Amino acid sequence: MTGEDYAGKHRRTGAGAIPAPRWSSRPTSGPPAGSSRPLAAQVVVIAKEPVPGRVKTRLTPPFTPAQAAALAEASLVDTLAAVAATPVSRRVLALDGRPGRWLPAGFDVIGQRGAGLDERIAWALTDAQDTLAVPLVLIGMDTPQVTPGLLAAAAGPLVSDTADATFGLAEDGGFWLLGLRKIDPALVLGVPMSQPDTGSRQLLRLERAGLRVRRLPELIDVDTVAEAEHIAAATPCSAFAACLAGLRYGFAQAAALTR
Repeated sequence: MTGEDYAGKHRRTGAGAIPAPRWSSRPTSGPPAGSSRPLAAQVVVIAKEPVPGRVKTRLTPPFTPAQAAALAEASLVDTLAAVAATPVSRRVLALDGRPGRWLPAGFDVIGQRGAGLDERIAWALTDAQDTLAVPLVLIGMDTPQVTPGLLAAAAGPLVSDTADATFGLAEDGGFWLLGLRKIDPALVLGVPMSQPDTGSRQLLRLERAGLRVRRLPELIDVDTVAEAEHIAAATPCSAFAACLAGLRYGFAQAAALTR
């Protein structure tokens, strides 16, 4: 997870915290057709509205801000689709911005609050569990290759009480998933975010708290062009791959016109 894509605008003041704004919730959908009974857990996606100039700025250049935002939206679309197909009791989008056409049915939408990314993660988890007291799995919008199977594997041990936390490191040194049976903001607050050792520091925080941690596979975050190309190649049928292919086609057309 990177701070760039989760810049919140609701900050705490004094000893209290500004309540996160809420939009009208859509009814949370049940499990996909043919699936088993949903897990008594919820998946929280923490994301930023894909507005040009505010997301994926490390992709510019070669992409324009509008093109980078299109890739961010495609990544978010794939992420939300994976969450929608995961058999859990509730799906939540903790959003900085306003919902758009990319939001599928079946999600409750809450606003982000806090200053740094550590605060926004901690309060998104807290706000979600205050509403429904079941284990949570939190992911960002940077791993469009995530699957319902991975998310279920993260939620299952929390529901069965065979783990207190589930955790997925990212290849760049961050982390792409954090799952907790019970929320304690102190497990996240103060962990330096967007650093090469953020993931290892967050994992150490969980372990020092005495939690039983179940590790998930390491994934690649989309932050650079090379990472975008790698993920698109690994997920050829995804919205992200289609978006990147369209942008490449546009580059090729522009190059042909200049010959």
